[in-house]
Amino acid sequence: MHPPLIVDRKNQKWLLLELVLTITTTRRTKQEMAKLGIIPVQRAGEYFRILFISLFFSMDCSYVLQELKERPSLRRFAHISEVPTPEQFYRFLSRFDEKSFMVLTSRLLNTFCAKRNPRRKGILLIDSTAIILDLNWFRQRFTKQKLEGREYAWGYSSTHGYYIGYKLTLVIDHHTLTPLAMMIHRGSPNDSTLFTEIMNELSRRRIIREGDTLVFDKGYYSYQHYADGICKFKVVPLIFPRKNFKKSKLFSKFIIPLPAFSRSRIKQDIQVWKHLLDRLLTLFDRIDEYASIRSLIEDVFKVAKNALSLKRLHRYTTRSVEKVVATTVLLLGTVISLGFNSKDLLQRLAEW
Repeated sequence: MHPPLIVDRKNQKWLLLELVLTITTTRRTKQEMAKLGIIPVQRAGEYFRILFISLFFSMDCSYVLQELKERPSLRRFAHISEVPTPEQFYRFLSRFDEKSFMVLTSRLLNTFCAKRNPRRKGILLIDSTAIILDLNWFRQRFTKQKLEGREYAWGYSSTHGYYIGYKLTLVIDHHTLTPLAMMIHRGSPNDSTLFTEIMNELSRRRIIREGDTLVFDKGYYSYQHYADGICKFKVVPLIFPRKNFKKSKLFSKFIIPLPAFSRSRIKQDIQVWKHLLDRLLTLFDRIDEYASIRSLIEDVFKVAKNALSLKRLHRYTTRSVEKVVATTVLLLGTVISLGFNSKDLLQRLAEW
């Protein structure tokens, strides 16, 4: 049973939601929607605001639609002129495939959030978290064999234990805490096996730049990943080392293949690789400092799960999960852009 949605501008959560919804009414937002052929733009903006309200209060969209229909003050607050029926609302969402939906949320993120400084080498924080589906284990038994044909799968998280669902990989900028990229994987693949896929995707989308520092936790640990990050992508992959880490073994992974010597830039590349390796070795001496930096992405995950309804999803296809997660990341980035960009503020927001 959900509580009624009564607008209270003395409540901090309602004030924050008002700021978020106001941003979605701007001319720039309408332009981004029009570029992707989302028409009518005014109506599409109303649908997105309805979706934001449901995520903000962890409520079903159908319940939000019912409350909007019964409360004129809530309609004025959400800038909604006419409340759609549940059929109209879900038909609108079904018009988009997951790729176009994620493109839209990515463009809106770039519209709402602070841009990265193109002249400054950045620090990117990369981590993953479990996306748990709300399935009743007591009513039905889910075995691995039974889930072979399903889009979701069994997974394991050190925080949640065994679960059924997906894994979300999130990339954020350390300076602004703006989400830069997200990837969803079936079940719970080992982080180390996802390293190459993540790096290729960030390189393809031109999110990583030469000289950037990418901070990973121990789950992504591998000597080869250090070498690949430096030689293939020309970044500093600061993967937290394990106890048996040896620098001598790390150096043995840096072997330049013979075809590389045929390139005209081989001398410049070698200088870049040496510089990045020196930086990596220097950062190992400051690993405790970067541990506190890496913990920021954990606070961001707590906000997404505790304050923005990503803790347990009532979705059971990859397509619908990706849409909800993409919208939640958009909402998360918008909230961060409004000033919740420090550890203390993120922790307070997670407790709301």
